[in-house]
Amino acid sequence: MSMIDSPPREPLVVASFSGYFGDRASALDEAMAGDPLHVLIGDYLAEITLAGISARFRKDPSQGYAEYFVRQVQPHLAGIAARGVKLVTNAGGLNPRALAQVLRGLIAEAGLALKVACVEGDNVLDRLALLQAAGHPLRHLDTGAPLASWGRAPISANAYLGAWGIAAALREGADIVLCGRVTDSSLTLGPAAWWHGWRQDDWDRLAGGVIAGHILECGPHATGGNFSGFAALPGITFPGFVVGEIAADGSSIITKHARDGGAVTTDTVTAQLVYEIQGPKYLNPDVTVDLSGVHCEQVGPDRVRVGGARGEPPPDTTKVAVFAPEGWQIVSWAFVTGVDIDRKLALLRAQLHRLLAGHVDHLEITAFGAPAAQPESQYEATVAVRIAAQAGERDALTEENFFTRLNSLYLWSVPGFYTDSGAERALKPMRRIEYWPAVLHVGQLAHTVVLDDGRTLDIPPHPQAGPARPQPVHAEPEPLPPAAGRATQRAPLGRVAFARSGDKGGNSNVGVWAAQEKAWPWLRQALSTEMLRRLLPQAQGLEIVRHEFAHLRAVHFIVRGLLGCGGSTNLQADQVGKAVGEFVLSRQIEIPVELLVDEHPAGAHGAAPGVPPPAPTARAAPQTRP
Repeated sequence: MSMIDSPPREPLVVASFSGYFGDRASALDEAMAGDPLHVLIGDYLAEITLAGISARFRKDPSQGYAEYFVRQVQPHLAGIAARGVKLVTNAGGLNPRALAQVLRGLIAEAGLALKVACVEGDNVLDRLALLQAAGHPLRHLDTGAPLASWGRAPISANAYLGAWGIAAALREGADIVLCGRVTDSSLTLGPAAWWHGWRQDDWDRLAGGVIAGHILECGPHATGGNFSGFAALPGITFPGFVVGEIAADGSSIITKHARDGGAVTTDTVTAQLVYEIQGPKYLNPDVTVDLSGVHCEQVGPDRVRVGGARGEPPPDTTKVAVFAPEGWQIVSWAFVTGVDIDRKLALLRAQLHRLLAGHVDHLEITAFGAPAAQPESQYEATVAVRIAAQAGERDALTEENFFTRLNSLYLWSVPGFYTDSGAERALKPMRRIEYWPAVLHVGQLAHTVVLDDGRTLDIPPHPQAGPARPQPVHAEPEPLPPAAGRATQRAPLGRVAFARSGDKGGNSNVGVWAAQEKAWPWLRQALSTEMLRRLLPQAQGLEIVRHEFAHLRAVHFIVRGLLGCGGSTNLQADQVGKAVGEFVLSRQIEIPVELLVDEHPAGAHGAAPGVPPPAPTARAAPQTRP
C-alpha cells in the first residue's frame, strides 16, 4: 500500500527563516528558539540577487553562495541534529556544491552525523550556445525575441527547477538540502511531497503545497511585514517569521511562533497570495496551480486555513534567468529647500543635464516629497532629489566626471540647494547587470541530486508536462453608474482596500483587495484597467493585464514594462516595484461614504485599530517522522 493510500500523516510543520539575501540574520536563531517544527526553509534568491552574485562568482569561482548563511547555521548544527529537524534552502546560489563542502567540514569538525545533499542542474550558462544551435532560441518570456537578438554576453543562466529533487534528497536521508535556482515554493513543496508521500499526479495536493510555499517564502510578509494594515497589528515593531502546517490533502494552516510579534490574519495571508503572481494560473515546474478558488479562513488567533487550490499538469517549459553586463550606473542625492520648489527643480534638472551631457547616456532625476504648507522645521520645507546616471563606460562616471560636476553647483545653482557632506560620496560606479527571462523546454535540463556519500540521482522532467495553459481573461467591469443618491466622498483608495506589489522581471504586479466584504462589489467595479491608469500615471502607454480573485476580494494587475528590463538595471529608486501598491492606495477617488473605514482599516478578520487580537496559542509538539 502506498503512503498516499495509508492513513494521513500529521501536518508537516515548516518554518521560514529567510525571505531574501540580506534578511534578518537572527531569524534562524528565532526559529530554533520558537515552537516545535519539522522543516526549516530559507529563501535567499531573487532575480536581482542572482544578478549581484553572478558578477562576484565570476571573480571567485569558489564563492557564489550566501556566505552569511554559514554563519547563521553553524551555531545550530548540533540542535538540528539533536531535534531531527530538516533544513532546505536555496542559499547555494550559483555554487551549491561549494556550500555543501563548507557545511560538511563544519559538521565533521563538530563530530555530528548530519547528511548534506545538494541539488544541481539549474546552471545552463556553458550550454547556451549548444542549446541555441540545437534549435532552442531561449525566447524572452514577455517579448518572444530570441536570445541571439539581445547583443549581450551572458555571465549567468539559471533555470528554475522544481521540488522533486528536494523530495528525493530527503527520502535518501539528507538532513540539509542545499539548492541553487529552484522555484521559491519548491523549498516547501519538496518537503511536503516527501512527508506525505505525494505522487507526481496528485495535482490538487501539489497545488496546495505550492500555495503554502508561496506564502511561506517571504517570511514576515505573512505576519504583518510590508502590510497596508500594519497599524492595527500587535508587536509589529519586530514581526516574527511565518510557519505553515501542511496537511495531507494539500491544505495548510498559516501561523507563526507564539512568542513572536506581528499577527497572522486572512489579510496578511492574502497580501502574500497576491504578491508576484502571473495571474490565476500559477505556473510551476511540478504543477500548474489554479488560484481562482483559493480562499482563506481565520480559524483561531494567528491561524489562517488556506484551501481551494486546484492543480493541473505543469508546463513543458521553464524560465531561465539570464544575466549579462550592460554598462555602469551611479547614484547621488541633493536637497532643495524653500518656496518655488517646482521652478528650483526645473532649473536644477536643466543644470545637471548640461553639466553631464556627453558623459552619461541616461539621467534619472527624481524629487521626493513636497514641502509642508506650514513647515515647523527647515527639513519640513525640504525636498530630496535623487540623481541617477547611466553610462556605457565606467570612466564616464568617475569622480571627476560625475561627483565633482554635481558638487560644483553650490554657488551657482538654486537657493536652498545643498548635498549631504556627511554622507559617503558617490565615487564608485556600480556595474549594471541586465536580465533576460528566457524560456527553455524542461527536457533540456539535467536536474540532479548529489548525496552526502557522492551518489547522484537524476530527476527526469514530469512525464505529463505539456504546453503552458493560457491565463484566463476577465472581462472589464461595467462602468460605475451615477451615485443615484448614494453619498460619496473623495478619499484615498487605502480607506477601503489593502494592496501588495512586486516585480516579475520588468513587469510590476499589483494586487488590491477589499478590507471588508461589503466593499468588494464596489471595488471590483471601480478598479477597471482604465481606473488603474488614472491611479498610476506612470503606467500610461504600457500594457496592463487585469484579473479578479473573488474568493480573496481582490483585483490583480500586471503592468508590463513598468520596471524597465528588471530591477538590476532599473534606474528608479523603487527598483523592484515594492511601493507601487501603496502609491495606488494613496490616490484619491470617489468612494461611497458607507464603505469608508478608519485611516488604517483592519479588514474583516483583523484586529480593530488599537485593539489587540486574542493571545496566541502555542502548537503542540509535532511528532518525529519514523
